[in-house]
Amino acid sequence: MSHPRIFADFHNADEQGRIRLNCVGTIEDLSCQNIKLQNGKLLTIYSEELEVDGAVQYSEEESLWVAVIDWKQIRQVDDIILSNSSLPESGIALPIS
Repeated sequence: MSHPRIFADFHNADEQGRIRLNCVGTIEDLSCQNIKLQNGKLLTIYSEELEVDGAVQYSEEESLWVAVIDWKQIRQVDDIILSNSSLPESGIALPIS
């Protein structure tokens, strides 16, 4: 089963290893997909080329939403960026169609 896919910064974890769901990209994804966070809601969290499934939890200590994940279950997403040897002169990566 597929869960809503939400951006989050994997470097923005709390002391318990939960990913904070408070960065701009997260807020934008939640708004665009009209997702309301609630305890236990399942999401797929992504950042750059990584993703992991997680469950939403409210952090009483920090008064914000977090995602509980298993750090050992982080997976690499299929590359959508051309390899460095195929980059145009400008150095801009283009998505593969």
